[in-house]
Amino acid sequence: MQIRDVDLKLLRVFETIVRCGGFTAAQNVLGVGASSISEQMTQLEARFGVRLCERGRGGFRLTDEGLQMHEAAQRLLASVDTFNMEASAIRRELHGVLRLGMIEATLTDPQAPLLAAIRQFGQAAPKVQLHIEIDSPDRLEQRVLDGSLHLAVGPFPDPAPGLDSRVLYQEEQGLYCASPHPLFYGANADAPELADQIATAKLATRGYLGRKELELLGMREPAALVDNVEGRAMLILSGNYIGFLPPHYADAWVERGLLRRLVPQCYTTHLDFKIVTRRTVSTPRVVRTLIGFLAEARHG
Repeated sequence: MQIRDVDLKLLRVFETIVRCGGFTAAQNVLGVGASSISEQMTQLEARFGVRLCERGRGGFRLTDEGLQMHEAAQRLLASVDTFNMEASAIRRELHGVLRLGMIEATLTDPQAPLLAAIRQFGQAAPKVQLHIEIDSPDRLEQRVLDGSLHLAVGPFPDPAPGLDSRVLYQEEQGLYCASPHPLFYGANADAPELADQIATAKLATRGYLGRKELELLGMREPAALVDNVEGRAMLILSGNYIGFLPPHYADAWVERGLLRRLVPQCYTTHLDFKIVTRRTVSTPRVVRTLIGFLAEARHG
C-alpha cells in the first residue's frame, strides 16, 4: 500500500497515544477530545485492516498487530523526521524532530552532561522538537539500529555492529546492602572474612554487566538480573540482595540509614556512558549539533 499524508498524521496520533499510555493521557498532548482521538484511531485501523488496540473499561492495551504496527510506525516517522532535518539543513536551518534515547536515573549524576547540553541545544535550535525516550541499553541499541532513534546515551559495553560509539563520560558504581541485610552491621573493612561474606551473598546485577561484577566479587552466578536502576535498588532495599548502584542515586537512602556502601576502596567500578549513532554515510546536522553540545558540556 502507498502511504499518504493522512496516514502519517494518523500514525503520529497512534504513536502519541502509545507514548502516553492511552487515550485519556494523550488528550492534552494532542489538544483534542477523546471522541476525536477514538475516531482517528478507527480511521487508522480501517485503513490498515487490523485492530491496533483494546480500549474501554479494561484499559488501554496494544494488540499483537498493534505492537508490530507501532514499531513499524516509529521507524517510518523517524525516517520522515530525519528527511525533514536534512532538508532544513540544506536551507541552513535547524528544524525537525530529533529522537534521543537515554537510560533512566541519570539526572542526579553531576558528571552527566545531558542537562547542560539539552539547555544549550534548545537555545541554539529552538525550532527542533526533542523527543526523549527512556529504555534499557539493549533496546536503545536496537532502536538506533532500526532508525526509530537518531542517537542514544547509555552504558553500551560492546556496541552492536552497525553502530558508531564514542565515550561521553563515566558513572561511578558502588556496592551496597540495605539495613535488613547481615552485611549492613556485620561487615568490617578490616575483617579478613569480608570477601568471603560478600562472595556468598545474593547479588542483583545487570545482564549487560553481570560477568564483570561477578568476577569482582568472586561469584559464579547472580541471584537476580535486572537492567534498570530502580528495580535493582528495590531488590537491594528488600535486604535480600547486595548490588551495585551509582552513588548519586543511592545517596538519598544512605543519608536515611537505609543503605550502606560496602568497602569503596575494594568494590568500586565505573561505567563508560557512550553516545551511539547508526553507521550511515551522513549524520544529520541537527544530530551532529546535539552531539557537539554533549561533548562541550562534558569538557566545559
